[in-house]
Amino acid sequence: MTRHETDLCIIGGGISSAMLALKISELRPGLSITVVEAGSRIFNLDQRMNLRRRSLDYGENPWPGDFISDQAGQGIVSRTMAVGGSALHWGGVCNRFSEEDLRLHSMFGLAVDWPIEWKELEKFYCEAERRLGVNGEPSPLPEDWRSEPYPMKPMLMSYNLTQLKAWGQKSGIPFWITPQAKNTAPYDGRAQCIRCNTCAICPTGARYSPDFTFQRLLAEKKIELHDQTLVRKLVLHDTSDKIVAAQAVNRAKPDDPVEYRAPLFVVASGYAWSSHLLLLSLNSRFPNGLANKSGLVGKYMCGHQYIGAHIEIDTKIYPGMNEEHSLISRRFFRSKPGRSFVRHDLRIWESPVGHEPRLRSNDGRLLLGDDLLNDWRTRARRGTARVRAYIDVHPDRDSSLSLDSSVRNRWGDPMPAIDHRLDSATLARQAATKQHIQEIFETLAKADNGKIIATSAGDYLDHPAGGCRMGTNPSTSVTDSYGRAHDHENLYVVGSPTLPTAGCTNGTLTFVALTLRSAERIAAHFPARSANVQNR
Repeated sequence: MTRHETDLCIIGGGISSAMLALKISELRPGLSITVVEAGSRIFNLDQRMNLRRRSLDYGENPWPGDFISDQAGQGIVSRTMAVGGSALHWGGVCNRFSEEDLRLHSMFGLAVDWPIEWKELEKFYCEAERRLGVNGEPSPLPEDWRSEPYPMKPMLMSYNLTQLKAWGQKSGIPFWITPQAKNTAPYDGRAQCIRCNTCAICPTGARYSPDFTFQRLLAEKKIELHDQTLVRKLVLHDTSDKIVAAQAVNRAKPDDPVEYRAPLFVVASGYAWSSHLLLLSLNSRFPNGLANKSGLVGKYMCGHQYIGAHIEIDTKIYPGMNEEHSLISRRFFRSKPGRSFVRHDLRIWESPVGHEPRLRSNDGRLLLGDDLLNDWRTRARRGTARVRAYIDVHPDRDSSLSLDSSVRNRWGDPMPAIDHRLDSATLARQAATKQHIQEIFETLAKADNGKIIATSAGDYLDHPAGGCRMGTNPSTSVTDSYGRAHDHENLYVVGSPTLPTAGCTNGTLTFVALTLRSAERIAAHFPARSANVQNR
């Protein structure tokens, strides 16, 4: 067995891990930090233009090697396992939650309040935006106050978005640019976005991804990164509730077990694999898994539902102009008193739906040459907008991640199975929520002589979180507000698993803000070795 000694062992190599390692390396210079990631390093910015081209031309996966074939589970949205995690190919959207998310119970009698005050979380949102490099324009709504401006000016709207914003405003709903972790000017050593319309494989590095942070930390010798190394179990001390080791296997050397020993461990493995590891780490004193005296590890798995539509309008647009850039309205983040509870965001994108060139007319006639172009021009006189609402829904206790003994990896570990379930209050208001969203779509359509072409609803919860929810009561939560496990003084869980509820907009910025807050408490476990350390 190969044994490694370190001051801090971080399990997982995604965006929360990157931000945690970066901040702690600044707060505690010289601290020995080891990051352990099951997936491989994909440090290939110089190859991404070619990978982008092959993806466009042939439909190839632009991230070859970003998953592990037998490390997957039922109900998991993303199979990505690589250094950088899902944020290797995220869209970069950086919306904030709102104060209502932290006070659902006290304001509406629903779900549970978070054990954090909004003013405190807001300052970590500002830090997260600085570290990721977020561009945006402030919300015009006073409830969305900010203590600091965005680090970068907003991305310029394309002609299409300008037209779509004017259409949206006609309906009486205010819209503005969606904030994104994409450089509108050179920032943090990365290039300016050239709007090449392939954010899932950014060929220039303008969109933030965690691999850049890990490469910098490695170059500055601030961390050790052990990739291709799957942590299979956390080991408890013989007589106390401290964690003493993490047992792992290196996929390149499967016959040589690996053990990590540290005074403090942080699980930063995302919403699925964090709970999964704790459940796998059962022992005689914790027969239901570590950190699980409450029985809530893997419970209250959350996310948000969504409903979308395509609306044809009397506005000529030209699809293909930075289609991933969008508009947002936060007007509906606040549920109106005296009405059925409903909270959601509202987004608008350009869309080519209904206006692409085609080879056959409606009556089946073959279209070639001028006939094809004339048909295309005729149908392009009107434009199409894609609209979508992420809806605030709340998890039932039995919205869970469990171990599925029928599906195992090559080492015999049962894989996770996620079964999302909504609480009774959410289910009771679903019909009213759908009607409310439909009325908004109809209001938008009427604003420009439009018609709704189609509507759709997701069959899964997006931006999933939960499984190790935070709280002040050890009997109703897994961690405290900093992610420290109630049952183990030297074990933290950071990022998405700690969320009690998942809001009504993209969650990544919130995951990062919470992690940066946790970093200060984790650093406090170690004596300071350098003065005048400041946040970037």
